[in-house]
Amino acid sequence: MGALLVLIFVAVICLCAPLYANDWAHVNAFSSNINGRFFIDGHWRSLLQANTQGLGLGVSPVGPTWHLNNYFLGADSQGRDVFARLLYGGRDSLLIGTTSALICVLLATISGLAAGYFGGVIDWLVSRLLDITWAFPVYLLAISLSVILVTSGFSVGPVHIQAGSLLLPIIIIALIYVPYVARPLRGIVMTLKEREFIQAAIGSGASDWRILRKEILPNVAPSIIVFFPLMVAFNMLTESALSFLGVGVQPPNASWGTIINDGLDLLYSRPWVAMAPGLMIVITAGALNLLGDGFRDAFDPKAKLRGSI
Repeated sequence: MGALLVLIFVAVICLCAPLYANDWAHVNAFSSNINGRFFIDGHWRSLLQANTQGLGLGVSPVGPTWHLNNYFLGADSQGRDVFARLLYGGRDSLLIGTTSALICVLLATISGLAAGYFGGVIDWLVSRLLDITWAFPVYLLAISLSVILVTSGFSVGPVHIQAGSLLLPIIIIALIYVPYVARPLRGIVMTLKEREFIQAAIGSGASDWRILRKEILPNVAPSIIVFFPLMVAFNMLTESALSFLGVGVQPPNASWGTIINDGLDLLYSRPWVAMAPGLMIVITAGALNLLGDGFRDAFDPKAKLRGSI
């Protein structure tokens, strides 16, 4: 329950990003503001101030003010409000993680059910496709596809996706994780197919579609529900890694991974630029994993007991 409340809280505050930026802090989270100033404690201060560390060369962005309406987490090297970008970045990270997980689980469910139930040629074809994808390291495959597609776009027949679109990382991340869900589901379906109630349904002349819809899917659904929050966490981490490397979410959009990259050069002088999105990733991914464990224990009470032996 606590993990679910944490996820709801994170999602709500991220969805409020435009409200915070436009109506509360009155900042543009995506526009450089190098010469900008802000009013705090009765004084006007510059967003980029003379560097006081080392040789005192260059400028350093203002640090956290801890005032919600005035650069709560400070500014980045472009004078942009870090907290506003954190909320906007969370929207994109959660959108990509959740949407790609939905697509991944849907494709994995269809392929796992088809391969496990029908067997034969269908099982062979699906299994070989899953094996090919499985053979590549996840991040190597994701980076390779992203380098090709995210920077140049995708166009096949009537389908055209522009470079920089959020659809590209969503599709890439969804596809690379399909084998990690489809293979376990295939094994569950193959086991279910040998159960007496399935054999009885087959013997009674029920159609394959009816058996899949009425008998197989309801028994596989708990596993799908357990997989979903785990896949959201994995997909969100993968998106953050790709964005950190510059082949995920592209400007002017932002994600937690791109914000960490923005704060890399400020790690020693303004660590909150990179630490804040990193903490949000840890909190969200941890809550999703706890939620997945909670679903598993709810649907299979014996799993907790087995895990403690």
